[in-house]
Amino acid sequence: MVKIKEKIIVAMSGGVDSSVAAALLLRDGYGVTGVFVVNYDEPRIVGTDNTDKCWLPDYRDAVRVAAKLGIPLLKWDFTKEYNEKVLDYMYKEYRKGRTPNPDVLCNKFIKFGAWLDRAKKEGFDKLATGHYASLREQFPISNLKFPNKYPISNIQYLLLQAKDENKDQTYFLHQLTQKQLAHVMFPIGGYLKSEVRKLAHGFGLPTAEKEESMGICFIGEVPMKKFLQTEIKTKTGDVVLSDGTVVGEHDGLPFYTIGQRNLGKIQDTRNKTQNTKPLFVIGKDTKHNRLIVGHEDDSLLYKKQIRVTSVNWISGCALKMPFLCEVRLRHRQPLQKAKVVKSVKSKIIVEFKNAQRAPTPGQFAVLYQNGVCLGGGTIQLI
Repeated sequence: MVKIKEKIIVAMSGGVDSSVAAALLLRDGYGVTGVFVVNYDEPRIVGTDNTDKCWLPDYRDAVRVAAKLGIPLLKWDFTKEYNEKVLDYMYKEYRKGRTPNPDVLCNKFIKFGAWLDRAKKEGFDKLATGHYASLREQFPISNLKFPNKYPISNIQYLLLQAKDENKDQTYFLHQLTQKQLAHVMFPIGGYLKSEVRKLAHGFGLPTAEKEESMGICFIGEVPMKKFLQTEIKTKTGDVVLSDGTVVGEHDGLPFYTIGQRNLGKIQDTRNKTQNTKPLFVIGKDTKHNRLIVGHEDDSLLYKKQIRVTSVNWISGCALKMPFLCEVRLRHRQPLQKAKVVKSVKSKIIVEFKNAQRAPTPGQFAVLYQNGVCLGGGTIQLI
């Protein structure tokens, strides 16, 4: 009896990681189809004369890889969904003075939301991507409390950190659910980036030496301030020290992030010496449109405790509290030891062993235990 191969659709971005993901699945005998998805359809550099669509160079690379592998390549358009679920939310949060993470929202609502829904409708068994993360199937963890509204299935999917700790992308995937993970594959999660490059050469892929994009998800390497200014109006206000001393003028609270250093000509006018210490953003007074700044050692820049809201537990429910864990407040930050001490509905309180520099409202706090990503939520300051 001939075994029917699973039909896998691979999201091919035109980069080396997704190219290798497709090649590995093809090598392992899966029925592989590639898909390139257009989510943002504007010029690559906002506000310039460059009229090239931002996705065209990557699409051409994806076509070349698909041709090399001998697999079909579909092309989908999700610009409407991306605008509604990611960009509109992002602008809304920035206007409120918070700093959202569009990549997390894109994974939750677009890649593993809208894309996955369409993949299943078109008859594919799973959606594979080039994320650095791994999955493991097991029976539910005994430490978990399962309320009646969360039925226990025979299989639970654990989201694990990637082999390459420097490339691990579970921070961006922490909003995924059991329902989504059941239909997802991360083929390169067990490889180092250097090994992925070597595999790309071995498969003869044209993207083997392609450099990584470090820009906004699907938009490219555009300065965030320049991108936001296309939708958010400039509103100047005072830059002040924590004691109220005015030291300059800002051009709009949405364009600054907690912990940011590059503040132009703003300086502490109380210090008359030439060796003026640099200033950092330590807070935002949205009521009075004031940007609060201070020095690196300012106590207001460090927090020992934060509130985390709208928590997504990947298992489907929370662990018994209190519990010890490790927390990451931004991508690639070393894991920080912490304790989750209590929860109220979908909110938890996280206490850190060591005070954390610049927790940023609107960003995400992601929880881990023994290499397993438990989930996470949005940062609120207490």
